[in-house]
Amino acid sequence: MARTGGPATGGPAAPGALAGERPVALTVRPAAPALGPLIGALGYVEGRFPHSAELALPTGGAQLLVNLDGDALSSSPLRGADRRTGGAAVQGPYSEPALIDPAQQRAVVWVAFRPAGAYPFLPAPVSAVRDQLVGLDELWGTDGAVLRERLLTARAADGPRACLRELERTLLRQAGRPLEPDPAVRLAAALLDRGTPVGEVADRLGRTPRRLSRDCAEQLGLTPKRYARVRRFQRLLRRVNTGRGAPDWAALAADCGYHDQAHLIHEFRALAGITPSAYAPRSPLERNHVPLAG
Repeated sequence: MARTGGPATGGPAAPGALAGERPVALTVRPAAPALGPLIGALGYVEGRFPHSAELALPTGGAQLLVNLDGDALSSSPLRGADRRTGGAAVQGPYSEPALIDPAQQRAVVWVAFRPAGAYPFLPAPVSAVRDQLVGLDELWGTDGAVLRERLLTARAADGPRACLRELERTLLRQAGRPLEPDPAVRLAAALLDRGTPVGEVADRLGRTPRRLSRDCAEQLGLTPKRYARVRRFQRLLRRVNTGRGAPDWAALAADCGYHDQAHLIHEFRALAGITPSAYAPRSPLERNHVPLAG
């Protein structure tokens, strides 16, 4: 399951709800100062949805997810094998769309990592979890295997905020590397996010393209070219969801860094699995969740 979109940090927005139901959503910044540079936001959401499947679109960011409604998470790429884990997992940076089950989003605790923010908490480079959903039991052993039960106990005792406090404590225990992001990789991510060409980014950082590619793959999870491609797509979606009226795709192509409208359409299909005209997200704030009929 992928929960993407919403706040600028990459975390999920509040889910939609069926008629007569009020969704529950709590989003906070990390309370522990050491986690601030690594985590954009963390939160708890509850909701019910009228649709049975949706597309989750790639953001280039990593997330930690815990399903408190059921002990399972899954994500299905449009090509390839399904990914299934227990109820606590890390969703690596996605560079492709995936089908997810809204039923697994009825009660979820989530962490949206900043660029390179997941790196201290993984035993391997972030590229090892790229386009993957990996159970926390595989990554953290016993602590990962029991995290869901700990969060359920915390919620039962003191509510959703207690879940998030327990999750922060677990993250601090699991940090296997210094809680200080590489400033060069963070700067590279910021420049790529703004559309700066990869070669210019390498020059500004004083690194060879090969070293930049290696460092970004290790800490961002994606190579600079792939990361820039996904973030360009996210700039496009942001413009589509903040504009008024029908999108002018030719103008958006020029503004967002595509060669032309045909290039935009080709990239949209590759990264969303649908054409631009078929794109209809849950809401402007949930631009990376596209309900599917059926």
